[in-house]
Amino acid sequence: MRDHFGRKVNYMRISITDLCNLRCVYCMPEAGVPKRRHATNLTFEAIEALVRAGAEMGIDKIRLTGGEPLVRRGVLELVEKIGAIPGIRDFAMTTNGILLPAMARDLKRAGLDRVNISLDTFEPEKYAKITRCGRLEDALAGIEAARAAGLTPIKLNTVLIKGFNDDEIEAFVDYTKDHAVDVRFIELMPLGQGADYAFGQYLSGDAVLERAPALTPVVAAPGAPARLFELPGARGRVGLINPISHRFCADCNRIRVTADGKLKPCLHSDEELDVAALHQAGKSYREILEMAVTAKPERHHIDERETIKKRNMNEIGG
Repeated sequence: MRDHFGRKVNYMRISITDLCNLRCVYCMPEAGVPKRRHATNLTFEAIEALVRAGAEMGIDKIRLTGGEPLVRRGVLELVEKIGAIPGIRDFAMTTNGILLPAMARDLKRAGLDRVNISLDTFEPEKYAKITRCGRLEDALAGIEAARAAGLTPIKLNTVLIKGFNDDEIEAFVDYTKDHAVDVRFIELMPLGQGADYAFGQYLSGDAVLERAPALTPVVAAPGAPARLFELPGARGRVGLINPISHRFCADCNRIRVTADGKLKPCLHSDEELDVAALHQAGKSYREILEMAVTAKPERHHIDERETIKKRNMNEIGG
């Protein structure tokens, strides 16, 4: 599929729940989110049908997100169904890693290829602070469980936060020396609950290159949002995802599905299409996807001073 601006859209990110076992300050309210009726979530049957339609139209990359996707009941069944769909060449999940020690091997057997694991600090006290309730040792155990299960290559998602973890940039970069992982520094985005938190704590991804001048550029795959770098002789790589300071809209290849079944043509936009309502009105999943691709804007319009507050990150999945 191609949009009006000639971009090939081959990537669908699907948030399967807005619930989470952590309460990261830039993602969701401290008290968590109100539990919505199960019927308001897009069913696994609808998700499978949407992915099948997408695969027939050229979608070959699928990522399950949350909230925390592993807290949704029946997630292994969904992974198995999606993993069996012809045409999907890259099937991944973004997780905080807490439940991976118990689930990593089953996820791999069910058909999941790899995981991205969120990790914003290597310091236990800071981890407890940013997540409001988490333990660093559990996240580190999740990384090891993913490696042992073969959910690789592993990517660590690290949100850059001025005054919180900018003093750990060198430690994260050095982690790639001995570990075959990609550490991806992500600029703090002013979305939903995290919008107010983002003000004053935004840090450009270029700060990583200033702190780690030994990093050298690596050619990234077409459509990848990260600018890739590596240290000489390192086993892993460093990625910079800079949606605020270096918009990559010209290469955007994705659409998103929220936890309550809305298709978002752009992460940084409040425009949404209601999948269930459109399907009930007679639109096929293929037609709904075509509508979403047609609605993709040329670029987003937020920066560190502007916000999108309709959705919290836990509903969209990033």
